Amino acid sequence: MKTSWRSASLVAAAAALALTTACGQDNAQSTGSQNVGAAPAANGVGSGNDYDIGTSNPTAGAQGAQEGAGAKSETAGRLAVADNAKLGEVVTDSAGMTLYRFDKDTAEPPKSTCDGDCATTWPPVPASGASAPAGIDKSLLGEVTRADGTKQLTLDGWPMYRYAKDTKAGDTKGQGVGGTWYASAPTGKKATEGGGGAAAAELPGLSTRNDPELGEVVVDKNGMTVYRFEKDVPWPMKSNCVGECLEKWPVVEPVDAADTKGIDNKNDGRRGYVVLNRPDGLKQQSIDCWPLYTFAGDKKPGDTNGQGVGGTWYAISPEGKPLGKPK
Repeated sequence: MKTSWRSASLVAAAAALALTTACGQDNAQSTGSQNVGAAPAANGVGSGNDYDIGTSNPTAGAQGAQEGAGAKSETAGRLAVADNAKLGEVVTDSAGMTLYRFDKDTAEPPKSTCDGDCATTWPPVPASGASAPAGIDKSLLGEVTRADGTKQLTLDGWPMYRYAKDTKAGDTKGQGVGGTWYASAPTGKKATEGGGGAAAAELPGLSTRNDPELGEVVVDKNGMTVYRFEKDVPWPMKSNCVGECLEKWPVVEPVDAADTKGIDNKNDGRRGYVVLNRPDGLKQQSIDCWPLYTFAGDKKPGDTNGQGVGGTWYAISPEGKPLGKPK
């Protein structure tokens, strides 16, 4: 028994040392303690190491509650297909308000994951009273029961929403928000820039693209630029983007190391590809122990509107370095 206890202790100590090295080498002056592995990564993704970080009291969607009278959760009536100059054909309700789909939902089986403050900013479209016009296959219309028991309209299985900041017919201000919200094409697919409703290109969970000004930058599964925040701390790992900050800078959710291409995803004692357990309940992927974000101001793949914002936000390299940061 004594030998087994001693062996277990040595293994635990070695594991703790390895994690400290992985996420602490570039910031050797930070010596604070940290809980490791307090909760498993969602669906087992990430490197297998989760980190609990400091406390915060974030809020989301508060501003949206006071905007967009046209986005109220009222019946959609007879749907319509509008021809948008940039997006091609998009689905609207009977009042001409654009309908959206959310990447974090699922279509098979239909499931809505937008509740609480999210549903204030993105009001679900009720299923009752909705009908298909010419241009939409009526067999694609359906419904899903939400967590609160209400019935939400679905199109090809995808739950439909309006956007609180769309204030008049034809607005598409929700397009591309957070790299997860897209106007719906008549087929239920995403309406994309110049694509007339074509499905977005399939990419790994994290990969890279060559930016003409910044070089090789990390992008998410939708091709949206990924950023790091200079006010964050890599060790002890901490995100300082909370509350309203997260509305502009959504976190990048955990991505399995196998679902990456061109990313430094090894926790090899030099840099860490790990998942952070945030105090707001979100799980956030990191590279080189830097938490990852996208920018709500980026509307389409290739945008880098978040680059250099406030002198603290920078596109991130595959190794976790800030790109284009002044020396």
